[in-house]
Amino acid sequence: MSRSEREGYNSRTPLIQGFHAAMAIHFFCFAILIHVAVAAGVQHSSIESVPELERAMYITVDGTPCVRLLNLSGEIGCANPGRVKVTAPIKQLENAGEHLDQPLALLLPSHEMEAVFNRILNEPGFAQQVAGLFIEYGIGSQIHASGFSPDKTFPQAEFAPYENKTYLWNPVVAKLNKQQNFKYPVNMAEFDLVMQTTKLGTHTSESCLKEESCLPLGGYSVWSSLPPINVSSSLPKKPIIMAVAAMDSASFFRDKTPGADSPLSGMIALLAAVDALSHIDGMSEFTKQLVFLVVTGEAWGYLGSRRFLAELTSGADSVNGLSSALIDQVVEIGSVGKAMTEGVPTFFAHTQQESDSTQAIAKALERAAASFGSEVIKVERASTSNPGIPPSSLMSFLNKDPSTPGIVLEDFNTTFKNSFYHSHLDDSQNVNSSSITAAASLVSRTLYILANNGSGSNTILQSINVNESLVEELVGCLLSCKPGLSCRLVKELITPTQICANHYVGVMLGTPSSSPYPSSIDDTAQFIWNFLAERTSIPREDSYPCSQDCKNSGELCVGLRIDQKGECMLSTTRYVPAYSTRLAYESDSWKVISAQPNDTMGKFDPVWTESFWKTLEVRVYMQQNPFFDEIILLSGLAVTLGSFIAIFSTKAVFMKALKNA
Repeated sequence: MSRSEREGYNSRTPLIQGFHAAMAIHFFCFAILIHVAVAAGVQHSSIESVPELERAMYITVDGTPCVRLLNLSGEIGCANPGRVKVTAPIKQLENAGEHLDQPLALLLPSHEMEAVFNRILNEPGFAQQVAGLFIEYGIGSQIHASGFSPDKTFPQAEFAPYENKTYLWNPVVAKLNKQQNFKYPVNMAEFDLVMQTTKLGTHTSESCLKEESCLPLGGYSVWSSLPPINVSSSLPKKPIIMAVAAMDSASFFRDKTPGADSPLSGMIALLAAVDALSHIDGMSEFTKQLVFLVVTGEAWGYLGSRRFLAELTSGADSVNGLSSALIDQVVEIGSVGKAMTEGVPTFFAHTQQESDSTQAIAKALERAAASFGSEVIKVERASTSNPGIPPSSLMSFLNKDPSTPGIVLEDFNTTFKNSFYHSHLDDSQNVNSSSITAAASLVSRTLYILANNGSGSNTILQSINVNESLVEELVGCLLSCKPGLSCRLVKELITPTQICANHYVGVMLGTPSSSPYPSSIDDTAQFIWNFLAERTSIPREDSYPCSQDCKNSGELCVGLRIDQKGECMLSTTRYVPAYSTRLAYESDSWKVISAQPNDTMGKFDPVWTESFWKTLEVRVYMQQNPFFDEIILLSGLAVTLGSFIAIFSTKAVFMKALKNA
């Protein structure tokens, strides 16, 4: 892989978007989500050079990319069908049933997207005439009315710790599901999305990793403890209460993956709960140790939670101070942004088994809800007709140890409330900040009760209150572009690389490490690490600034930015690599390995990778009617012929004049 290819890959040029994982029909297609905004060229009056002339002729389309994704059995997503650019006229499609009589790049409104893709899948003649797709974003009122979820009715069912793999968790499923692969790459559109996997003919994860034309999906999860863990202490380790949430989602469009309700609402609730718990005094006296885990890669085979448990098994540095044997109870916060029912936030506790320890979590939730007074926050047990827990990170824990006591807190009972699950439409408008605040309040008091082995002071319990303004600020920072990552809360802790947070998992860059380079970590993970490190740290009067590592054991440099030093704080907060347990990094390259005997989920792991690319660009330009070309040609021929006749006549006259002279 050349340096230019790596740089092209890392740039993530925001141009084209395509399918989220799981598509199996091979189909080259360029699906571009655009905000009907383009970068205008220079004015003709200011053209002074060839580059300016080119900018005046071409308009670069501003959108988000669809790229080639691969797994062990094949490939999905978007790319040029070959090694060259694709050029086609643009046609605005008002009705998905329109007939096409030549290859065209279609511009269509959001509400026609599903119908057009279904025609492409089911009508080969129509598919041959589609050179690419432009999908208008922000004009999807009809989609918003009915919902849109390009996923399965049971997402990632193969990992479920129960036999019923056909249960309807996701009722609003687009007929084009994410197990399909699209081969697609008046105005003209010029698509330049040549994938390295297409050029090299590497059509599976194993082959592309071998040829170094792709990288595995993954990133970095974050865990933190409250209070910090003294790894050198000789005292017996306390049982662990593990609070879990996910930071990544998936979408039909790669760089438009907000994941507001599923699962970011749960992550924001967890961060707000940590903030509320951090104000309690005497946490070192608690019976149990609180550990907060925010995982990534969950939408792509539960990469984060599975790798975290694998790191625990191997005793890796990234989980120093933790032990799988110490995990006493797991509380996962899932989708909690749509819990308002007749003005009252109502949450559902989903369980897989009925053990005494699981019952203790349920009772802690009920006691926490009751502590707010009557009908302020409601908690109900999920229906017994459910086959078990919904798609969640707890599945990884249960596949590792079926006896693990755990509960998943959700805003739904039997089926998803989120009509835009794993969709680019699951944005900040799809959640209610009051619902997230209620979830954070419930979780914070529940964790306090569990950390005290089911008891605890009622006075302290009543004093635990979530900062509603913090929740609203987190929603604005992480789920929207205004203010987005340029918000005060984020800029006080990190130097963000972009304004709009995108919650696509990304790819593993460089060597997996417990102390990765900042360039290998996305903005969301960096922010979460710094936020948790600051909130779970032990207050000190003798703190000091830092520009790299701190001098004392157990200290972390928190809030380090490009233009400002950080502050050394005593905190146990760590990064954990998140990538497939079926992958190994050896000799500066990745390779697929066999599933370990104790890795039940590894047997079903598709091992997702993403292709490299050199450039991702879509340009449009005006092309005049061929009739005018013919007129110009004929005019040129006439001028040429006339010139020839004029020259011949002039020469004859001149020669005659010379003779007469």
